[in-house]
Amino acid sequence: MTDSRPEHSPIDHFSVVDDCLQIGDRSLTDLAARVGQTPFYAYDRALMTRRVEHLRASLPDGIALHYAIKANPMPAVVRHMAGLVDGLDVASSREMQVALDSGTAPGDISFAGPGKSVAELEAAVAAGITINVESPTELERLGAIAERTGRLPQVAVRVNPDFELKSSGMRMSGGPKAFGVDAERVPELLARIGELGLHFRGFHIFSGSQNLRPETLIEAQSRTFELALRLADAAPGPVEMLNIGGGFGIPYFPGEKPLELGPIGEHLARELPAVRERLPRAEIILELGRYLVGEAGIYVAEVLDRKESRGQVFLVTNGGLHHHLAASGNFGQVIRKNYPVAVGNRVQGTEREVVNVVGPLCTPLDVLAQQMEMARADVGDLIVVFQSGAYGFTASPTRFLSHPEPVEVLV
Repeated sequence: MTDSRPEHSPIDHFSVVDDCLQIGDRSLTDLAARVGQTPFYAYDRALMTRRVEHLRASLPDGIALHYAIKANPMPAVVRHMAGLVDGLDVASSREMQVALDSGTAPGDISFAGPGKSVAELEAAVAAGITINVESPTELERLGAIAERTGRLPQVAVRVNPDFELKSSGMRMSGGPKAFGVDAERVPELLARIGELGLHFRGFHIFSGSQNLRPETLIEAQSRTFELALRLADAAPGPVEMLNIGGGFGIPYFPGEKPLELGPIGEHLARELPAVRERLPRAEIILELGRYLVGEAGIYVAEVLDRKESRGQVFLVTNGGLHHHLAASGNFGQVIRKNYPVAVGNRVQGTEREVVNVVGPLCTPLDVLAQQMEMARADVGDLIVVFQSGAYGFTASPTRFLSHPEPVEVLV
């Protein structure tokens, strides 16, 4: 029987003792008893720390790392990440409050998103964080806030470049986009920032996400630097920050391999001297979310029933798409593929079988694993979905069919 688990084997990130997964030096069964309920998400702080250390060791000096809270906004996770990185990026007023509560200095927090309300803009201006301006309308609102309150908004321009990040899971630039200001219209916006007398800080140029090809990321970074240098000529003041986005992916599916950082670090080391010569006051920022926390998290559900239907085995759990939409294949996948899944308290097991893992919802979409080989599981066993540290709980329709929500723990 062929093992259908991905070649990158996420279990390598976690140790296994007596055939039971270990999370934060604690067995999964002990952790489940401590949590007191299933389903739950568990995030391993040591894995997050090692990921940041590995990234810094692979990149040239002088690259600032920012954590995009949207990937995992659990307050305990954000506090931990805030102690490891150089800044935070938020996408809502609630995320902004979590970021400020983490102790991060307002000057190291940026606020992105195409639909910021007036109330959100006012709060961001009052807090003193950098607002990534995404439209002329947003800029005029900031001008009005400055005139009304006497506070000076800190602004950067989010640019929709005239290129896209190829082979990315989600393309955020190139062509018509809701995100940012089209590159050809940015000079006009920069002039208006000068007229309004706002504090111009720099540029945010983000092309796409979830990319596993270093050559593609290298090309996008080169073009990002070229665009930023061109736009800087029209800036109303010195460029203090240049956020080149991220796009670093993690492997989820069979055949996918971890991103190779070496070529990216070498390329950045070659590019930075020229960029710094032209933009001597600019902090170069790499903003990452999924890459920093995605592989450090698991989702755990309990087997409620084991049944057979026309020759196939179904493990029915108390978890599903309402808790982990991405693992069900309904968060951006065109053709459904399995996340890496295992029986956490029987990682290898004495018997193996091909099964379907489904949730309790009244929809055929509620699938966590489809025809996957894993250890034979019975009622009470714990199903683990790996690569669940990013876009899990908060990216899921938790109120669908009114089942209880999972809990989250940082260990």
